[in-house]
Amino acid sequence: MKVLIVDDEAPARRRLERLLQALDGVEVAGEAANGRAAIEAVQQLEPDVVLMDIRMPGISGIEAAHHLATLERPPAVIFTTAYDEHAIEAFDAQAVGYLLKPVRRERLERTLKRAARPTRAQLSGLAGEDEVVTPRTHICARVRDGLELVPVRDIFYFHADQKYTTVRHGDGEVLIDESLKALEDEFGNDFVRLHRNALAAVRHLQTLERQADGKYYAVFRECDERLAVSRRHAPAVRRRLRAG
Repeated sequence: MKVLIVDDEAPARRRLERLLQALDGVEVAGEAANGRAAIEAVQQLEPDVVLMDIRMPGISGIEAAHHLATLERPPAVIFTTAYDEHAIEAFDAQAVGYLLKPVRRERLERTLKRAARPTRAQLSGLAGEDEVVTPRTHICARVRDGLELVPVRDIFYFHADQKYTTVRHGDGEVLIDESLKALEDEFGNDFVRLHRNALAAVRHLQTLERQADGKYYAVFRECDERLAVSRRHAPAVRRRLRAG
């Protein structure tokens, strides 16, 4: 079993490494100090299990786990953290285990054995309906070379077209297979519905333009494209623009 260690604190990584080296049939595949590095390492090293801290700078362990779950062959994820209030959210991220620091060898060994069994899908529904989930900081798209992470703050709009949704951002665009409804539920505080198939980032909107024929268009600050706005959603767009 190949294991990747992810923690922003070097002493924590060293402790996990020592514990893993004492276990039979376990190989330390590598280590990473943050969520982004973890995603890159998983694509390169293809570990069976990722031991990952939750609270890290940039992309958190929870968000990294959601991104890893989009891979064709995702690794099992076991969270290691000092904060037990993340337990439900951890299972919602399809983790197979949750270890409180300091990690004990016996508990680690039991959890690693469980990681070899296909329980991630069963655990994905354990989050309570009232659990508050923090919106992601990045959108993850599968591309030819693996995964591409797009900062949400750099996204101009989401546009749905049949099965896929286009993510237009400052450096181009990518396709994802997430529904516009799910994106609106997650990012509704920062994005506004333009019409049935589009959401725009309020931070990047410059104005709502009305043409002579009565049609409305959303104009962006740093994007040359203009998107049509339905009459139904024009008032909400105008309110969001005024509110800043």
